[in-house]
Amino acid sequence: MSSEEFEKLQEIFRSLYEELKLIPDRAAKCHGEERKRLVRSFDERQGEAEEVTHLQSQRALLLQGTEYLNNATQSIERSQRIAVETEQIGTDIIEELGGQREQLDRTRDRLVNTGENLSRSRKVLRAMSRRLMTNKLLLAVIILMELAILGAVIYLKFFRK
Repeated sequence: MSSEEFEKLQEIFRSLYEELKLIPDRAAKCHGEERKRLVRSFDERQGEAEEVTHLQSQRALLLQGTEYLNNATQSIERSQRIAVETEQIGTDIIEELGGQREQLDRTRDRLVNTGENLSRSRKVLRAMSRRLMTNKLLLAVIILMELAILGAVIYLKFFRK
């Protein structure tokens, strides 16, 4: 119902109300047939007034329903905005977590490579340590042999005549 129709209904209601206020005075002054006509007219006008009142209450209910609907629509729109923002935040977090996962994978691969390199280094160091011990032992044997030869030469030259 448009506001123009509502204004027309209000105008009709006002005129009916004014007429209804005057009818009891006129009915008291009239007798017989005219009084019956006034009572019938009063009843008809009262019915019209009740109809207008009913239409106004329906309009009020419609306006209230429209207001509730608008509030619900706004609430849904706010909820949708929040859902979109939440989805965007979730997408950003998932992308960030994906990047962090790739970093962790690369770090793990580096650690595996470092572990393999450390194993090779230990083997090389053990081999070098064995060679060093072997070289020291050989050097000790050579020095002992030289001392033995030197001792034999000194003995043969000075003590064996």
